[in-house]
Amino acid sequence: MDLVRIYECLCDRTRLRILNVLGQGPLCVCHFQEILDEPQVKISKHLAYLKARGLVSVRREGSWMVYRLPAKASRELRANLACLQDCAAEDPVFRRDAARMRKVRARLPGENCPCEVRTC
Repeated sequence: MDLVRIYECLCDRTRLRILNVLGQGPLCVCHFQEILDEPQVKISKHLAYLKARGLVSVRREGSWMVYRLPAKASRELRANLACLQDCAAEDPVFRRDAARMRKVRARLPGENCPCEVRTC
């Protein structure tokens, strides 16, 4: 994967937050909304941007779209995502995202999942 393509994706705070959260496993858009406290349209726009550039993959699960990091990420992408995870640990916004994500993940997979995705 081209480094310029990776860095184009990393130059937006929302996309960084999405990628950081996906480092913990796949999620659907409703989970991103809850974790990032952002509107669905904004989340979907950034997910589409990342998908078009190969930084996330998606699969349909019923009527829901479940996003994840690519199964076969390039060495460059893996290195940059690892750096993101390290740097994000010190940022208050990313720390808040991590706390919200833990609450969401505590419900998955389970009966209380708001989108009823059982394979997240």
